[in-house]
Amino acid sequence: MKIEETTQGDTTILKLSGKLLIGETDELRDKVNALVQAEKVQVLLDMAGVPYMDSGGLGEITRCYSAVLRANGKLRLTNIPKKIRELLVVTRLIDVLEAKD
Repeated sequence: MKIEETTQGDTTILKLSGKLLIGETDELRDKVNALVQAEKVQVLLDMAGVPYMDSGGLGEITRCYSAVLRANGKLRLTNIPKKIRELLVVTRLIDVLEAKD
């Protein structure tokens, strides 16, 4: 997975590219942890470049959401591919995670 970071106002945008798979989410975890440590807790995950996500990827996004929320921030998802949106709907995480298109 590849992560491209940009900033728009006080929001940090992380553009994700590649599959989010179990055992391959360390880069996302490290990036979000670094943002929380730097008190950059308005985070937008751009999912347009993520063709597939398994339970490990879903768990990592949930963990990142919790870490940002504990730091009094907000993590949102945008440009969610149809298959990943369906996964979020089935797991009911679409109701918890702020998702916009």
